[in-house]
Amino acid sequence: MGKIFRTLLNDVDVVFEQDPAARSRLEVIFTYSGVHAIWSHRFAHWFWTKRLFFLARFISQVSRFITGIEIHPGAVIGQRLFIDHGMGVVIGETCEIGNDVTIFQGVTLGGTGKEKGKRHPTVRDGVLIASGAKVLGSFTIGENARIGAGAVVLKEVPENSTVVGIPGRIVIQNGIKVENGLNHHLMPDPVSDKLKELEEEIKMLREEIKK
Repeated sequence: MGKIFRTLLNDVDVVFEQDPAARSRLEVIFTYSGVHAIWSHRFAHWFWTKRLFFLARFISQVSRFITGIEIHPGAVIGQRLFIDHGMGVVIGETCEIGNDVTIFQGVTLGGTGKEKGKRHPTVRDGVLIASGAKVLGSFTIGENARIGAGAVVLKEVPENSTVVGIPGRIVIQNGIKVENGLNHHLMPDPVSDKLKELEEEIKMLREEIKK
């Protein structure tokens, strides 16, 4: 019982660490849909492990209706998951999420088809997945990885890496940690960088033509 209480308390405490708008535990407990969705999932997952599948799915669907966050009761979620805002978040049945993971609104941790068995991603400790990102398939997102807003990730991401774009491309790796924290809008944009290179090249060509 003490372990369960500590887990629920961790779900509240992580909000204060990640969200500067949080003012009190009472506010978090009663008004944060991300916390409500996680608590409902922990309850539903217990029934799922007892093979009471209908009851588990019923709880998850009620939670989805109330919070706008859909977490399949079969998903395995670690400690201190922070779902910010959360509307439109979808977490699939065989998804595994580690500790201290941050997920923003509109994120999908889903599959790519009707395959059986493990078909959803495994998200390791310390991962941040920004708004609107889609992580699709059975592969691993390594520890402390960062997935940029709107990215579509279809293959494994090494630890301490940053992925942006469609399809997702690694723009930082080799053990270099992203220091942007929650400022996921500051992550590198390879498309924008390439356009800037082309603009510089066009500028040089124009100057040569003038000469």
